[in-house]
Parts: sequence; C-alpha cells; structure tokens
Amino acid sequence: MPEPRRDTLLTIPNLLTLSRLPLAVILFACIAFERWLAALLVFGVASITDWLDGLLARRLNQQSAIGRSLDPLVDKVLTGGAFIYLMQVKDSLLLPWMVTVVIGRELLITGIRGIMEAQGVKFGADWLGKLKMVLQCAVLVAMLAALWLQSEFSLGDDGLKVLRYSQMGLIYAMLLATIASGVRYVVRAGNQWR
Repeated sequence: MPEPRRDTLLTIPNLLTLSRLPLAVILFACIAFERWLAALLVFGVASITDWLDGLLARRLNQQSAIGRSLDPLVDKVLTGGAFIYLMQVKDSLLLPWMVTVVIGRELLITGIRGIMEAQGVKFGADWLGKLKMVLQCAVLVAMLAALWLQSEFSLGDDGLKVLRYSQMGLIYAMLLATIASGVRYVVRAGNQWR
C-alpha cells in the first residue's frame, strides 16, 4: 500500500506565497517613504503572486494543508501591514476603527482556521472570504493610486472630491464584506464543531 503524500513547504505555489513576505517589507518601506507609484507597483506584483499561487496549486495538483494555512497568513501580513502603515497617512481616509475591524477579523479567522485544520477539517476561503480579499486589494490599489495622483498632479477640488468619495465607497464596501465574511466563518466553524 503506498504511503500517503506528505505536505512539503518547497512547492512552486508555496514559494510564490512566501515571496510576498519580502514584497510586503518593500511595500511598507515605500509607504513609509511616500513612494506611492513604487508602492502601487510592488502591491500589484504581490497581488499577481497571490492569484498565481492558487492557480498553480490547482494546475500542478500541489494543494496542501500548508498552502491553505500559509497563503491567507501571508496575505494578512501584506494587507494588514499595508492598512496599518497607510492609517498614518492623512489622505488615506483610513481611521483607526476601520483598521481594527480588518485586523481583528483576520486574527480571529486565522485562529479558527488553525484550530479547524488541526482537527483535520479543511477550512479554506469561501466566496465571501475571497470577495473580502478582492475588496481589500481594491481599496489598497485605490488608496495608493490616489496618493500617487495627488502627489504628482493637480486634481482640483472637484477631482479630489470624486477621488475621496470613490475611496470611501470602496472602504465601506470592504468593511461590510470583512464583517460579513468573519461572521460567516464563525458560524461555519460553529456548525462543524457540533
């Protein structure tokens, strides 16, 4: 009888996932030094690796418990860290309570996912969790793009208003998806524990 396949860290999808950690450090430095276009480009590359690691894991049949745990954890470092760094930037429109909602949800779900996976239950992202991630990325892209545009071009009062209203709409949509997906994960975990 063949031995069951053991998970390994050194797969192409997992290496792509891990590549987001140094990209996160570079992103945080770009935000700290207000290099908005560079930050936007680095975040774009990191987002592409996030999409690519999942695609390759399925195509190469390299899906694993390590990947299911590592991918969202690295995503949380990248996005959570970016929100924390951007919260200090006046024109980002981020308030402390907004970042607390995002980080609090991520910590809670990471803990629940760890417990479920330790019990042998696959607890990957569902469609609402994926929507939350897409909206978080959209908010970060919009913020970084807006900060770059404001630093390089004169947008005028009307341009600034449109930019700010668009950002706020995205931020609140992201917060709603963040809260809704967090509640859904808690309910799902509760149902599986029964």
